[in-house]
Amino acid sequence: MLRTIRIILAILVFAAITLLFIDPTGTLHPWLGWLAKIQFLPAALALNFVVVVVLLVLTLVLGRMYCSVICPLGVLQDVIAWIHGKVKKNRYTYSGEKRWLRYGVLIVFILAMVFGIGSVVALLAPYSSYGRMVVNAVNPVMPTVVVAGVTFVVVALLAWLGGRTYCNTVCPVGTVLSFVARFSWLKIRFDTEKCRNCSMCTKNCKASCIDFKTHTVDYSRCVVCGNCIDKCKFGALTYRTPQTARHESADVTDAGRRSFLSSALLAGTALAMAGVKKEVDKGLSLVEGKNAPERTTPLTPPGSLSAQNFFQRCTACQLCVSKCPNGVLRPSTDLTTLMQPTLTFEQGFCDPDCVRCSEVCPTGAIQQIDKKEKLLTQIGHAVWVEKNCLCITDDEDCGECENHCPTGAVQLVPLDPTDEYSVWIPEVDVTRCIGCGDCEYHCPAQPFKAIYVEGHRQHRTLQSS
Repeated sequence: MLRTIRIILAILVFAAITLLFIDPTGTLHPWLGWLAKIQFLPAALALNFVVVVVLLVLTLVLGRMYCSVICPLGVLQDVIAWIHGKVKKNRYTYSGEKRWLRYGVLIVFILAMVFGIGSVVALLAPYSSYGRMVVNAVNPVMPTVVVAGVTFVVVALLAWLGGRTYCNTVCPVGTVLSFVARFSWLKIRFDTEKCRNCSMCTKNCKASCIDFKTHTVDYSRCVVCGNCIDKCKFGALTYRTPQTARHESADVTDAGRRSFLSSALLAGTALAMAGVKKEVDKGLSLVEGKNAPERTTPLTPPGSLSAQNFFQRCTACQLCVSKCPNGVLRPSTDLTTLMQPTLTFEQGFCDPDCVRCSEVCPTGAIQQIDKKEKLLTQIGHAVWVEKNCLCITDDEDCGECENHCPTGAVQLVPLDPTDEYSVWIPEVDVTRCIGCGDCEYHCPAQPFKAIYVEGHRQHRTLQSS
């Protein structure tokens, strides 16, 4: 019964999350968006303490049920392992915990979060890894499609060979939950009087955490899949509350010590992240004469507050990328922010009436804003590149940037006010520009734009007119 209920719930959640990623219209998000927000890491990054506490309590009561039902990457591994199980049955063996690897990866993950190395966080975040796989299967984008492909091959290979090897050696969320799962109220427990040492429980444990010889279960790695109970013909394994289980007491002291140290480490990490100072923009020139204008500061979506907040919380799940109707959110190719979205205006501009990315972000990297707030949020400002402008190079009265500016921040003024026949050039009022990129997108200058948007590391709120 446990296995059947788990499988039904896992299939429903897995299908719903997959639909959430492949739906480009965003119509499913009001119904399914909550599934992204109950993922452990996105909830932690969004400082959604209610969800985090609920998931920890759920683990404390039921064990690592989160990994078997809620985490899409975990369910994907189960699907792959199930397929292999049709080919080769009773194929697992007990193996000891690879503590050095599990805790080593967790430490690297925590350090990456503290120092803002978003590419490492993105690579190890389980929910985001699955999201990238789905999004790039439907709409491949470089370089994310390569990373997603490699991640899928690694996860699939480990699941094919060892079931939940990835969850119990690489996944940082699995490692964090393992500290709590050791003390779960409901556990898979042995009845030694009924056990016949047939080894079927061990041979069907995809977490490789059951040692039938000693009648022990490593609860830090058990994902409560129910396979062992289903395969036991003697009723020696049950999912129950504590009874006379003398074999469990040996690890309590040591596990408690490790749990305390880990909790202290995570708490220290949170304080360190909260204490990092935000950077503020210095002055930026309104006129830039570069031949090939490049943004010195990346553009982050309205609602992200600052580059620091965005890159520190974003796990590159690609949900906002898949939902952007104008295609302006694209995965970054910069190594420090690899795969995390950045705004580019080659395919469109950031529509002032669209706030979809802020509605779908589960981590708080993009906080929800309404259309009025977006019109007053300055993520950057337009910069005029004199040498590329057709008004200068071809002596034309272009005006495309002025015509398409939704806030009236770009206006044409005479280059020489004393000459009535003077060409007219763009002038940017930075107190009105919101950095939407409408002017950059519609600028006809080729091959380099004559006007582009320079990002602000700290977003600014403009005064309403």
